[in-house]
Amino acid sequence: MPEQRVTARQWIRQRRPACLAPWAAGEADSGGRRHAEPEHPYRSCYQRDRDRVLHCSAFRRLDFKTQVFVPHEHDHFRTRMTHTLEVAQIARTLGRALGLCEDLVETVALAHDLGHPPFGHGGEAVLDELMADHGRFEHNRQSLRVVDYLEHPYPAFRGLNLTRVVRECLAKHETRYDTPISDEFDTSRPAALAGQLVDLADEIAYTSADLEDALAAGYVEVGQLAELTLWQRAWSAAEAASPNARPIHKRIRACKAVLAIMADDVLHATAAGIDRADLRSADDARKARGKCVAFSADLGGAVRQMQTFLLHGVYLSGANAAHDRQAERVLRGLFGAFVAKEALLPDRYRRRIEADGLHRVVCDYLAGMTDRYCLAEHARVCEADAHGPGRMAHTH
Repeated sequence: MPEQRVTARQWIRQRRPACLAPWAAGEADSGGRRHAEPEHPYRSCYQRDRDRVLHCSAFRRLDFKTQVFVPHEHDHFRTRMTHTLEVAQIARTLGRALGLCEDLVETVALAHDLGHPPFGHGGEAVLDELMADHGRFEHNRQSLRVVDYLEHPYPAFRGLNLTRVVRECLAKHETRYDTPISDEFDTSRPAALAGQLVDLADEIAYTSADLEDALAAGYVEVGQLAELTLWQRAWSAAEAASPNARPIHKRIRACKAVLAIMADDVLHATAAGIDRADLRSADDARKARGKCVAFSADLGGAVRQMQTFLLHGVYLSGANAAHDRQAERVLRGLFGAFVAKEALLPDRYRRRIEADGLHRVVCDYLAGMTDRYCLAEHARVCEADAHGPGRMAHTH
């Protein structure tokens, strides 16, 4: 009889479980897809999910969406995309150390902000207010809507057809500024460990990066951080490593130390949490009384102290408040104009009005915009209106 060759797919399946801890969600824990598809010859289901997210249009738009500082106004501040890549890097590193499936962790990290609208959290607040009587707006729900419905690259179905566990992690994404709302998933129960880890990687990434950008932008000075416990530890680490370094290098190294201190703490606290919960399977994490991925009680207080400082010293500061006011003016103007005259919407959006409702379609259109495209649309629709209707024809 001819020798039977092991396919690439079989080879991968035979070896992949050996790399994972018992509490990790492997392919057998994916929950499957809404629409059945043949398996790929050599990519796992999570690798396919990751690649679908990476190549979708919503991911590309993150490059020109605000993280905290206006994207590309300067050449080194984070955008929503660079923030997302930093979250993925942190989550992958910690996920590997904890024995989780890196492909699953990376997929959730890359997709966690796909539903974020232009102009950062200020833009989200405006859209939520505008949608108060029409189902509300929350960017976690919108991320799920993006991957389930708004992205439409396949002829047989809408959405990216991601695995259920990825979708669950997106629906249950939770940080200090993100509260999960889901019609499908029970948000009272924790997500899989991969989703919990991305939540903390998100906090680690934005806390350290927003601080670094704020210092570089001159929004805050090093002296203002002296009473913050997390900064004290980070500055001491930077000085101990390079006592003769220039102040700018000490500042940069201290910002990196802020990230390292948080990441190290999450790793050790989570390992202890997994032991306490006696996790023996991927589903055990969902059945636990609380999240297993967490900061220690000691560092958690220091992180909250730093985040409170950033909230009042950076996010709500004068320059950012001015950007938020601009976001409100632009989004309100566009929302009102599109609701009043749906002909201004692109054809592909108008075709969904009967099924989805006018307000939801307008919200989808605005939420998907980059900052610069939103400003351009406002100039086309609202500012041109003041000069006569002749300039308002849609060019898409």
